Amino acid sequence: MSRKQQLLKRHRRNKRLGLLLALSVLVLLGVAVAWWLPLVLAVLGWIAHEAWFADHLFYSPRDDYQYSFPPFSQQPKVRLSAGRLQLDEGVILDDGATLILALRIKSTWLGRFIDPLVELSGDESADRQTFERGVNGLRYLNLSEHGDMLSRGELRLRGRHCRLLGEPTLWSFTPPTLQHQRVMVIAPHADDAELAAYGLYSQADEAWIVTLTAGEIEAEHYRQMGLDGVEAARLKGRLRAWDSVAVPRWAGVPQERCVQLGYFCLQLAAMQAAPGRPQSSREADLSDTRLFRQLNPFALPGDADGAPTWNNLLADLRELLLKARPEMIVLPHPTLDPHPDHVCAHQAVIQALEGLEWQPTVLLGYANHLHDNDRWPMGDAGAGVALPPHFDPARPMHPFSLPLRPASQRDKAMALGMMHDLQPAAPFKRRLRRGIQRLLAGRRQSPYGENEFFRKAVRRHELFWWL
Repeated sequence: MSRKQQLLKRHRRNKRLGLLLALSVLVLLGVAVAWWLPLVLAVLGWIAHEAWFADHLFYSPRDDYQYSFPPFSQQPKVRLSAGRLQLDEGVILDDGATLILALRIKSTWLGRFIDPLVELSGDESADRQTFERGVNGLRYLNLSEHGDMLSRGELRLRGRHCRLLGEPTLWSFTPPTLQHQRVMVIAPHADDAELAAYGLYSQADEAWIVTLTAGEIEAEHYRQMGLDGVEAARLKGRLRAWDSVAVPRWAGVPQERCVQLGYFCLQLAAMQAAPGRPQSSREADLSDTRLFRQLNPFALPGDADGAPTWNNLLADLRELLLKARPEMIVLPHPTLDPHPDHVCAHQAVIQALEGLEWQPTVLLGYANHLHDNDRWPMGDAGAGVALPPHFDPARPMHPFSLPLRPASQRDKAMALGMMHDLQPAAPFKRRLRRGIQRLLAGRRQSPYGENEFFRKAVRRHELFWWL
């Protein structure tokens, strides 16, 4: 069982115990006071839960984030005075550096009900970076887009529904070079490349998009069209296979550099456990990957028999790595992103590179899912991305933040809108919850779409980690 599954199991157990306790109290009130009082309190309690306590947060907001950065990382001296962040005299920042500011943030009482945030201002394009309700601990702001303002002494920090405490600490990280680089983005599913790295791969001189699975499961939306489970899964897989090779062209990636490997969703771990044994689709009644590989621009080793095995996956990846010879590979982070297909995608690439005659110069990790906080990145679409919760100081983390201009953000949103998996309407309960949160908790829906990834992924920055 993964760490996230363990956290979810504990969360659900605690929730059931809380509901049992609340029900007992309501019954006692109904007997002792009035029969209608439990009904009113139950409705009010449910509304309060949906507004303020429905987030999946598997740590205390009072916990300090615990980052360590690589030895010899630059630490320019800064001070925060009257809301203005200033560099010490003579300090010069590198152009385009990733700038991370550690600061203690303490929520006000209102910040327990409305998301606390820090405003970064100094020119016409103010940024907002949001944190957990009730936050009271060390957090890490992303100042990467604001280096020029910081150098001029014009960067202002202001807490909304929170206070900024203690002495700030700044780190500066030199960014990798994107220009004139061959970049390969590894996507476990269609849309992972766009969610994590649309801005990055759209700026690269040469980009390859390699999608490992067809993403055919959880096809309830297509069953509503009158299809049975197998037909629905196959249709969804074909559509997502199309998305994976067609949508990158919106960013200028030619068709011959977009590849769909067609392995089956949530089966990569089983493939890895028995490398030579085929693992059929859970829902599509398929044991041949070639249905989802028909749009590829060239043949790969796995096309010989279509067997969904780990050995075929490694052979496909090695063939692609030698053909593309990427200088930079962008792939799921091995510890931040707990999705089992994402973990296996990372491990497959690392294994495929072993002993290969071509080796990349840069590996960048991304996280589209988190162990500890399902809402991260917190805040609204278009806002900045602060560092995510992290509680393992034994593992040094080396961030890279890529700014996205408003035009790039809109293009990224349109690319996500083309993805069939992000188009169906959310369940009624989720839409109702979001309506309550907009009304009572001040949260906003993304203007680009209803799916939560339009809020999470369309931001001022894309955040990566050197591996």
